[in-house]
Amino acid sequence: MKKIILLLAVFLTACSSAEQGVVLPIFAGPTAYIDPASYPTAQVELAAPNQTASGIEVRMERASVEGKNVNADVCFTLPDRADWGISSASLTYGGILVQEYGTTLVSLQESGDGVAGLRCDTLTFVVPPDADLSNVTVMIDAIGATPRNDEYCSVYMPKIQQALQVRGIGITIDCVDVNGALTIQILSIPADMTQAQAEEIVYSDEFYSVKGPWSFSFNLAQ
Repeated sequence: MKKIILLLAVFLTACSSAEQGVVLPIFAGPTAYIDPASYPTAQVELAAPNQTASGIEVRMERASVEGKNVNADVCFTLPDRADWGISSASLTYGGILVQEYGTTLVSLQESGDGVAGLRCDTLTFVVPPDADLSNVTVMIDAIGATPRNDEYCSVYMPKIQQALQVRGIGITIDCVDVNGALTIQILSIPADMTQAQAEEIVYSDEFYSVKGPWSFSFNLAQ
């Protein structure tokens, strides 16, 4: 009988707590602590000379590692006044290839008065905190331009047509007004070429990019 009374008292107490809005505590597990000092930090000034490929000079002034980020400060001359940027780059360390990267604009000097423009960016690659960075190589494969709307016909159409003529490809192009916007259109193609083949040539990104490569190696080991 005493056991029944005791159980009834516990039940009534629980019900009373629920009615009064009493919230029972929830115990969370321990929070993992990550010591910022465990992440590597290092910086090196590069003594490597400027490298030139396809008429573009590239230099890497500085490389650093901050935690999981490997940063490389890169400057390159601009082929013209288009919006040029690094379009393909990679980082290699310990036999591991990293092809994903972020780009941050540092400075931009427009070309003019016979002087080539210069753009400087910081490339950022993400690596594990324990990565072996004693032998790191940053490879810049190409720079690319995003043409402005008024440049497709004034700059790139003549460039593409000239390249076709030099290669002996009998494709003729011109700028045509399409819905109020000038657009590069294919006017004629060789008899043995399909429209798809002609479009692949004319609209290739090769006309909006300059290929390297430019390669820089350094040691970021602490």
